[in-house]
Amino acid sequence: MEHTKLFVLTGFLGAGKTTFLKRILCNWEGKKIGVIQNDLGKVNIDGELIEKDGLELREISQGSIYCSCRKLDFVKALAELAQRELQYVLVESSGIGDPSNVEELLQAVEVLQPDVYEFAGLICLVDAANFLADIEDREELSRQVRHSNVILLNKIDLVEPEEQEKVMEMLHTLNPVSPIYPAAFGQVDMAFLQEDLRQYRYVAGEPSLNSSESKPKTLVLRTDGPVNKAELDAFLQELAPQCWRMKGFLPLDTGWHQVDVVGKYIDYKPCPAREKGELVIISRIGPAVIRPIIDTWKRLVTVEMTLKN
Repeated sequence: MEHTKLFVLTGFLGAGKTTFLKRILCNWEGKKIGVIQNDLGKVNIDGELIEKDGLELREISQGSIYCSCRKLDFVKALAELAQRELQYVLVESSGIGDPSNVEELLQAVEVLQPDVYEFAGLICLVDAANFLADIEDREELSRQVRHSNVILLNKIDLVEPEEQEKVMEMLHTLNPVSPIYPAAFGQVDMAFLQEDLRQYRYVAGEPSLNSSESKPKTLVLRTDGPVNKAELDAFLQELAPQCWRMKGFLPLDTGWHQVDVVGKYIDYKPCPAREKGELVIISRIGPAVIRPIIDTWKRLVTVEMTLKN
């Protein structure tokens, strides 16, 4: 029996992992594929974006799959998918995930389900517009790059050539072995997925930095709306410097939209109606973000909201 090829996607919050994952799924239309999506909060927004017929999807929330708090769930999910006779399994790590110990976890899967998986490589997505600023604050970013087998420098459409070159230099410093492919909107020639990516291994495995203590504070803002788009925009712009990421589905006065905030960039996409509006907020400043969220919303937005841990 042929082995199931296992790819792991890593990259910081907002780097474009889900968009790239969707492109892989389209490229592999008709193949038997399993996906494990990992999210920090209780609500997994990204899972709704990739659901499709025939896809074996497993979601692991409220912590990193590389942390002791969730790594057993990760091993169990892989062992369960091993029984599905899949051609590929794609793992999308959380944005704060440090995959330094991924091979150790795969060894545990081998004990439960021997001779099923072939680890095909760790793919790191890098946000060209925010990487140089974010890496100063989170060591997980450098770990993601150092332990990857291939790097996709995404969102190059948002930076000038000089800035892109600075990011490339930093990536080469962190990992001089793995190839780097520039991309925009996750669009890249998928031919590299057929290569032996393990030849580009730069560093050996090590204990992950992920722990319950290092996990950023995550909150869920809920509203029945509809929310005035200009009011929401003002709220998001004011709150953004205190947050790593904001994402969700909200009912606006112009209809339902998928809302995505990374750094200073705010993106709205029309989407089907949901049962309720939810915005996941990942804080840069821990629980201290709660008061600014409540005060800023009350000051700028006219509809009611609730905030949940």
